Amino acid sequence: MQARALKKYIKSSPRKMRLVIDLIRGKSAEEALNILSSTPNLAARMTKDVLRSAISNLNNKAKEEGMTYDNHEIVIKAIFSNQGPSMKRIRPAPMGRAFRIRKRSNHLTVELQTLDHNQSLLETDKIESEG
Repeated sequence: MQARALKKYIKSSPRKMRLVIDLIRGKSAEEALNILSSTPNLAARMTKDVLRSAISNLNNKAKEEGMTYDNHEIVIKAIFSNQGPSMKRIRPAPMGRAFRIRKRSNHLTVELQTLDHNQSLLETDKIESEG
């Protein structure tokens, strides 16, 4: 079973967000939440919120089908941050000039999948590296 969550217009640059999401890519949901709890970044807090939303989406889908999943059975299938719109601002510069400041934003997407009873985390890592 798969589920995803998306948060748009996060006021952080995609470069800073990618530093955090590289820490949790391919991990179980339980382990990822622990890592994000101990990471002191704004990007980590935003990622944790989106991950919780994706877990909730997956649990709601599972309830409709009459199933339940624990956080250690849920794996992060894909997580990525795309460039959002940039706000352009002007900063005064010497001799009457102006420098442009770009305040970047990003869109964060988290996709989760559940492990089958006979499938382990190592097997999902092999499948993702081959594909």
